[in-house]
Amino acid sequence: MQREWNVKMIKRINRQAIFVLIPLSLLSALIEWKKLPLSILIGGALALVNLKGLHWEVLGLTNPEAARGAMGNLLFFSMFRLLIIFIILTVLLSFRLINIFGALTGLTVVFILIMKEGLAEARRL
Repeated sequence: MQREWNVKMIKRINRQAIFVLIPLSLLSALIEWKKLPLSILIGGALALVNLKGLHWEVLGLTNPEAARGAMGNLLFFSMFRLLIIFIILTVLLSFRLINIFGALTGLTVVFILIMKEGLAEARRL
């Protein structure tokens, strides 16, 4: 029951992110057509992948068989995931393929959607 609820919430966030990020990136093409639209999409995609990784970690943490020693694994994989996101953004920025403000916009949009869905789910409980 709990896992099904989590999956539905993640799917809602993914769907809403697509409906917000694509029009936002198309509108941003009016401001800067070279890097900004792609940067917004990349930032949003990284945030959604991070959310999926966090979901997998929490599922592993709530699994009774795998719960032993899971806190150390959770901390390691969380830091590792953030390091990978940092490396990807650094490489893309160093090759001047993305705009940092666009990437931050995409990350922020997904963060706001996560907060909105979490608040809506908390009110339902």
